[in-house]
Amino acid sequence: MLYNFAKGLLNILVRVWFKWEVTGQENLPREGPVVVVANHVSLWDPVIVGLALPRKIHFMAKAELFRIPVLRQLITNFGAFPVKRGKSDRAALKAGLDILNQGKVLGLFPEGTRSKDGSLMEFQPGAGLMAVKGKAPIVPVAVKGTYKLGFKFKKPVSVIIGKPMLVEDFQRGKRLSSRELTALMAELRGQIADMLR
Repeated sequence: MLYNFAKGLLNILVRVWFKWEVTGQENLPREGPVVVVANHVSLWDPVIVGLALPRKIHFMAKAELFRIPVLRQLITNFGAFPVKRGKSDRAALKAGLDILNQGKVLGLFPEGTRSKDGSLMEFQPGAGLMAVKGKAPIVPVAVKGTYKLGFKFKKPVSVIIGKPMLVEDFQRGKRLSSRELTALMAELRGQIADMLR
């Protein structure tokens, strides 16, 4: 109830304040596990992606955010869970897989951190691995206009939701090889790069 109320309120505020546009909502599967992958240049990005997609997204968020009591409560209520950056975090991986096993949507920023200059950085392989283990399609999402967004009135902000990618399309054997995983992530990054143009 809190999530739906807050999402509705934020939707109104964003539509009034920014020049807001969303395309491709029909590309997000209506049910079942999904890994949503987006570019990341701003603290606004999880909010903007969460508002643009019709299903609730459970984002991995850096563990440092959960050290602030009020913020921890808020982002936890909105479905976020902590991940320790820079090393393997088994608890975060398990939490992400639990979300997918429940048929929900997992949100990831595969660059691993916010881009400092707004350019698209290299993708880490975690999203591909989560999709393999969670038996989920990957939906690429491009977020435009959030770099140095702040609260600039009527600045254009848009979200483009791409078509789902299936891990099986890159996998030849029983398991996804490291080369196939690299090809998957390169294709994913390429699609988001194309949508950002």
